[in-house]
Amino acid sequence: MSLFVASGHVFDLVIAVLVIEAIAIVYHHRSTGRGVSPADLAGTFVAGLGLLLAARFAVTGWAAEWVGASLVLAFLGHAADLARRWRSSR
Repeated sequence: MSLFVASGHVFDLVIAVLVIEAIAIVYHHRSTGRGVSPADLAGTFVAGLGLLLAARFAVTGWAAEWVGASLVLAFLGHAADLARRWRSSR
């Protein structure tokens, strides 16, 4: 199990599940018009993807610039999600 984590494959698996989930949500919303709007979840997905990439890069020994860039991606996704929620709460 520790090799599965140390190799980064655990993060690859979770990223794949995240992408499949996003595709399913978009498909469901487009085909039925119901469910959560993909636009409402985009920031959350980007933030999650950024954190997963940062963890994967850190665990597998990538350069700090890649970890930092992934964290910036996560922050931008979080900020976009927060701004969208803030606007919709008015």
